Amino acid sequence: METLVFESCHSTWLFDAERMRFQRILKAGAGKVATEWRTYHALIADPASESFTVVLNPEGSRLLRSWRHTRDCVQCGEHVTTELAVGELAGATDRRRTA
Repeated sequence: METLVFESCHSTWLFDAERMRFQRILKAGAGKVATEWRTYHALIADPASESFTVVLNPEGSRLLRSWRHTRDCVQCGEHVTTELAVGELAGATDRRRTA
């Protein structure tokens, strides 16, 4: 599975385009909490604004919108990003992986 990864201010978003599903790893306090994998219909990324939209249904009536966290982030005011080791991501996603 090749995964597209977006970092937002509060989550790491993982997109499995092959299976059209996504998962969020919430940056909650000391631990990482992963959501279940959810299906999506389209992913629209705007490089000019760093925003992205996850279209959840074919009609386009259910959407999730967020922004990628940047070095001098306008959304949250932070000036640095936290790094996650590959092992941390794998550990969080392995617990929630579905076939």
